[in-house]
Amino acid sequence: MSKPIRILIVDDEEDILEFLQYNLEKAGYEVSQALDGNMAIEMAKKHQPHLIVMDVMMPNMDGIEACEQIRKIPALVNCLICFLTARNESFTQISALDGGGDDFVSKPIKPNVLLSRIRAMLRRHKDLSLNEDNGNIQTFGTLSINHETFMVTVDGKEISMAKKEFELLALLATKPGKVFKRDEIMKKIWGDDIIVGDRTLDVHIRKIREKIGDAYISTLKGVGYKFEF
Repeated sequence: MSKPIRILIVDDEEDILEFLQYNLEKAGYEVSQALDGNMAIEMAKKHQPHLIVMDVMMPNMDGIEACEQIRKIPALVNCLICFLTARNESFTQISALDGGGDDFVSKPIKPNVLLSRIRAMLRRHKDLSLNEDNGNIQTFGTLSINHETFMVTVDGKEISMAKKEFELLALLATKPGKVFKRDEIMKKIWGDDIIVGDRTLDVHIRKIREKIGDAYISTLKGVGYKFEF
């Protein structure tokens, strides 16, 4: 019998936590709770959830900052994070994705919508094969990409990357010289269930270049990106 999917829910409103836990456990998930960003980090370290459902606006540490901190923990780099927010402004959505989030659901929460989005995220995560036929480690000069540990090093120095940054770099590196079109990249990294604007993709590419240098990723204006070595 397979082990249940572990989900950590994070919100400063206890009634929302109870509501979420009831519906998630009813759907067969194993659920733990946290009341703010600081507690979320500690609970995530302890329980190592497969997915975190986290509110954006919380006291002490908000969800986006907590997400950024969680993404720096090697054991949690592959954990999926879905944000909850009562705010529908595009700025909040972009900040959530750029901070390392995989998806977001607006409040008031509809259980069937949330469960559908969770299933879609878990399905994308299971089907994502960025390192197919490439072994666990790829080396390009002084750049090394470890698909098993989600570790990137340059000149032997470990580079901290958000989950989506790593997935994007790993995707491009699977086929050096191949031009990945923008819509192909967004479909493989973010999936069909979430709308991602061009700015989000460009921001992620810029951040990767800042960390590993400009030499590896080339831009074909209006078309996409390719990894060169």
